[in-house]
Amino acid sequence: MSVSLDTETFYRRLKKLYSAWRDASGDSNFAKADGLVVEMGSDNEAVYSKSIALQTWLFGYELTDVIVVFCENEINFMASQKKINFLKPAADTKNSENSNGIPEIKLILREKEDNSDNFAKILKSMKGSKNGKTAGIFAKDKFSSKFIDAWGAAFKKSGLDKVDVSANVAMVMAVKDESEINLLHKASLITLEVYSKVFKEHMKDVIDADRKVKHSKVAELVEKSLEDKKYLRGSDPSFVESCYPPIVQSGPNCSLKFSVVSDKNILQFGVIVCMLGVRYRSYCANVVRNLMVNPTNEMQETYTLLLNLEELIFEKLQHGVALCDVYNAVIKKAKSEKPSVVEKLTRNFGFASGIEFRESTYLINGKNQIKAKKGMVFNINIGLAKLVNPAAENENEKTYSLFVGDTVVVNDGEPVKVLTKDKKRAKNISIFLKDESDEESEEESQPTEELLGRGARNAVLKEKTRQEQSLEEKRRTHQKELSNQLNEEARRRMMDSKSDVQAAKLKKSNISYKSSSLLPFKEPDIRDLKIFIDKKYETIVLPIFGVPTPYHISTVKNISMSTEGDYSYLRINFFCPGSGIVRNENPTNSHNDSTFIKELTYRALAGKTPGRSEPPAANLQLAFRQIKDVQKKFKTREAEEKEREGIVKQDKLIVNPNKSNPKLKDLFIRPNIAQRRMQGHLEAHTNGFRYTSVRGDKVDILYNNIRHAVFQPCDHEMIIVLHFHLKNAIMFGKKRHSDVQFYTEVGEITTDLGKMQHMRDRDDLYAEQAERELRHKLNSGFKSFIDKVEAISKGELEFDSPFRDLSFYGVPFRSTCMLQPTSTALINVVEWPAFVVSLDDIELVHFERVQFHIKNFDMAIIFKDYKRKAEIINSIPMQSLDPIREWLNSCDIRYTDGVQSLNWPKILKTIVDAPEEFFEQGGWSFLEPESDAENDDDSEEEDDFVPEESGEEEGSESEEDSDEDYSSEDEESFDEESLGSGEESGKDWDQLEEEAAKADRNAGADENEDDSRSKKRKHDGGSSKKSKKRRH
Repeated sequence: MSVSLDTETFYRRLKKLYSAWRDASGDSNFAKADGLVVEMGSDNEAVYSKSIALQTWLFGYELTDVIVVFCENEINFMASQKKINFLKPAADTKNSENSNGIPEIKLILREKEDNSDNFAKILKSMKGSKNGKTAGIFAKDKFSSKFIDAWGAAFKKSGLDKVDVSANVAMVMAVKDESEINLLHKASLITLEVYSKVFKEHMKDVIDADRKVKHSKVAELVEKSLEDKKYLRGSDPSFVESCYPPIVQSGPNCSLKFSVVSDKNILQFGVIVCMLGVRYRSYCANVVRNLMVNPTNEMQETYTLLLNLEELIFEKLQHGVALCDVYNAVIKKAKSEKPSVVEKLTRNFGFASGIEFRESTYLINGKNQIKAKKGMVFNINIGLAKLVNPAAENENEKTYSLFVGDTVVVNDGEPVKVLTKDKKRAKNISIFLKDESDEESEEESQPTEELLGRGARNAVLKEKTRQEQSLEEKRRTHQKELSNQLNEEARRRMMDSKSDVQAAKLKKSNISYKSSSLLPFKEPDIRDLKIFIDKKYETIVLPIFGVPTPYHISTVKNISMSTEGDYSYLRINFFCPGSGIVRNENPTNSHNDSTFIKELTYRALAGKTPGRSEPPAANLQLAFRQIKDVQKKFKTREAEEKEREGIVKQDKLIVNPNKSNPKLKDLFIRPNIAQRRMQGHLEAHTNGFRYTSVRGDKVDILYNNIRHAVFQPCDHEMIIVLHFHLKNAIMFGKKRHSDVQFYTEVGEITTDLGKMQHMRDRDDLYAEQAERELRHKLNSGFKSFIDKVEAISKGELEFDSPFRDLSFYGVPFRSTCMLQPTSTALINVVEWPAFVVSLDDIELVHFERVQFHIKNFDMAIIFKDYKRKAEIINSIPMQSLDPIREWLNSCDIRYTDGVQSLNWPKILKTIVDAPEEFFEQGGWSFLEPESDAENDDDSEEEDDFVPEESGEEEGSESEEDSDEDYSSEDEESFDEESLGSGEESGKDWDQLEEEAAKADRNAGADENEDDSRSKKRKHDGGSSKKSKKRRH
């Protein structure tokens, strides 16, 4: 078999089952059962049963013609050879740490004809378990096959009693773990995608065109869309199926049950009810929605009341609350607000869901005393049947029903988490129609407007109107909503995190010896007052004034050795306050009375002296080399420790000994493990990947540590890539890495341009054909590997592929590359370093340098963690601006535009330092352009100003035109004036004289100087006045 058993999940869930069985007491059927029998035939046509659910929950797959008997001290599996091989890893409990407390697992091979001996062994084990009298079974499960019938006959002869344990096993499976909730979340997303993009869009077209369609045809269209991958959010269609045939109803014959089938009646344009459930990897999600056409105010109010009742269920359904209390709270509110609708409410308000669509043990009604638990998943459904709309003209639209439903997860101490959250208010699901007469009256009142095509009815939808809003207006409306949400959520997040105080990082002390007694006085160099290097404690012992003084190597800034004349000098510089770089690790820096040494210099003769084999400076040279070595080792170790800082310890990789594990060979890894790149193979195991290079280096990546798994096909690229963006960085190659990718090359990345080529060269044609085949082979191989990995991980890991249609070019680092969105991130994984930004982390996007005369703009990505550095993507072509805006808007990400580049580090620091002040001043609204009102005011001011200025210009022109004759004196005066400044021509000398006198007085100049200057200026001014009289 190509599939494999997830032993870790199997052991964990098996322990949970046995724990509940052992802890059962009193009158519980679980306590009465001495063993549990689960049988599955081969002719089963039922979609849901407890046997199928338990098998899927334990094994991840449905196994036919299998008998499983759970005894107190052993578990018996009886099946065919293929299924025995599948279950073998579970039976080998000795080599697994997670199998502690698991009973012995026995695998019994089913014979083709007679299995009486095997049946006898199993029944003997049953009778040896506990009291050996009663077997727990699933009473409603009825299977038939030759093998199962023979087992039934043998069981009947054994004389064992039976007791139904369906409800008890349902309680064990009701609380979902994280991996199950992830699968349910994926199923919910697919359900909403199909509803909004298939059913809702199709209904708009039907109503707009006034077409007559049958309920069954619409249901078939919706169900068929589950085979189309574009509606499955990147999921494999083989893992997706419907929980039940989609149900579409309208008119008076609506039945608010999931057991009905869409009939062949014509769809009525009153209230349209859609029930849609999707299973992803056997886990069910469900939504129920309405579309109201031309609803009256009363209908909208009733629908709003129904939504409020559903919101009350969300609020009341919490851990430890009895289901009957939730039901009664809703009834009480309905009676207080609108008593007439109480009798029209559905009999129950939902049920637990999971592998089975409907778990009747957990019905939300007025009698169920069972309490909800954290992690349970409920399908909430509440409706009003047979309501009356007296204003309806069509007889079939006078009676209608309303029904809403969502899939939710129970929390502890807070409302449920809604997995199928979308816009479902009355304004979002209402469609208003205009009659032909209304349209004609509008045309008469506005005769100049363009005539539109019309029929008996024209649908005027919020999202789709005849006079359709422009995309830009829609985006602006949506962005305004996002702006309000952004500031509120950011403020709440900052206020919540304000009280969190990060613990100060403890830094290692650089004190070499805690006491003077630890100094190595026995060393001859210390006794001789020479420089001694203690490599054990990374310390330099320097003789200062005849006293050996230790200095830790971290206090040394740099060291140099030089020879000048007859002497050699060893110069040691230390870190100290006042130097360019000061290390804060030194705890003594905080003492004001400390004395610091900035530099020490030692001198020795460089030449040999009589009677000595070495020059005196040899000691300094030896000390220089040793200090350099110790300093190098210390800095290397310090860098490694810095890299390891904050590394989260990963779980241990559980190696699956199966030889059939999914494997990809001949892959390179980035970043490289060593200096040169090496090939290796990537293998998928039980809980993670292991990459093994040809040299034997190993890199383990666990599934639960992968945030984004990206598959980049080799279409239009020269490499094919599997990229993993990690939640927590891992260490390999002595460095920490948050992005790891495995790739192989396709064809030649470089081309020899000097090679003589011909367009019909047969070798080139063969090479192109071989490259196309290689691309197809690699894509198929990688896709097969991905499908197997997703099956092994049980939905914990899902691969995403980029949308090339939404790609754009930019410069995130140093070079231009193609950036491509996925459903969860914006990435570039082809070039290195990789660029991966999670959409969930983005607070907002700001476009910088957005101006018409510039060809490129920049894109600043601001994260929800304001302490994280903003990512800047430079030089994006201007033609990509609108597509990027549209993509961000579809992802509900706020964006703004600006003409300047901003200093983001300073802005973010300001926000972190004073968040309250930032949000009181409007928060992120400072990035928004001026409001429409302000723009209007500005334009009015400009309008008032421009005519006045233009009037003056016209007046001056008319005066100039009125002077018909120009005298020679005017020409001369014009030439004289042209030599002066504009200020001189605007003011006469009397005014200038007064200003100069005032300036002199302010400067405190001498009076004599003032008088002389005044006389001089008066004289000059008089001559100037004469010339002015001559000019005029």
